[in-house]
Amino acid sequence: MPDPALSLRGLVKRYGALTVTDHVSLDAAPGAIHAVIGPNGAGKTTLMQLVSGFVAPDAGAVLLNGRDVTRLKPHRRARQGLARSFQLTAVLPEMSVRENVALAVQSRLGLRWGFLRRAAGDARFDAPADQVLARLGLADRADVPAARLSHGERRQLELAMALALDPAVLLLDEPLAGAGPEETARLVSLLSGLRGGPAVLLIEHDMAAVFALADTISVLDQGRVIASGPPEAIRDDPAVQAAYLGESL
Repeated sequence: MPDPALSLRGLVKRYGALTVTDHVSLDAAPGAIHAVIGPNGAGKTTLMQLVSGFVAPDAGAVLLNGRDVTRLKPHRRARQGLARSFQLTAVLPEMSVRENVALAVQSRLGLRWGFLRRAAGDARFDAPADQVLARLGLADRADVPAARLSHGERRQLELAMALALDPAVLLLDEPLAGAGPEETARLVSLLSGLRGGPAVLLIEHDMAAVFALADTISVLDQGRVIASGPPEAIRDDPAVQAAYLGESL
């Protein structure tokens, strides 16, 4: 077994008397998709904030490729190979699809720039950007302003921007939120294609998508991991069924 790309060790976060994450531990393997599910209020969003560095834990550690990054700020974690896709799309609407991805490439290469227009038309950024866009089915939309994209296409673009950073670990925070049936099917297909690339830590409420995508599922309930394993084991776990109060898994 390869060493995990991402390891969470006993993460604890409290707000006053409320413990939101309670000694959460899990490993995300390179090339695999690890989903975190749980009922509303289970602590999933807080966990994602702890991993990405926007919230500091009260105890525990975040290890990225074996390196302790627990005290690093989000931008420094990004430099170590951590990329995050948010619940709400975070593209620059006035810029073209290619320009959005080219800026992500520019950031990965560590090149400084003063004005956004300087990234446009630079082969150092455009060539790798076009490769990512082709992979995510957006090649024919490269010159379209991001503002003109559909909701599903914006999700694809946000994913392209994250992949352009060439991350070791990719955090996906509800990537299917707001997508219709056709968009969901397309996005699930694209996300499945990530297998074999970066380790993926996925939070998603669409259980059909989770069970179709995940190699491993960890279940949070009241801030604790109550089960972790392959999808077929999670589906039949009595503790998981009790946590979801009979909801279909």
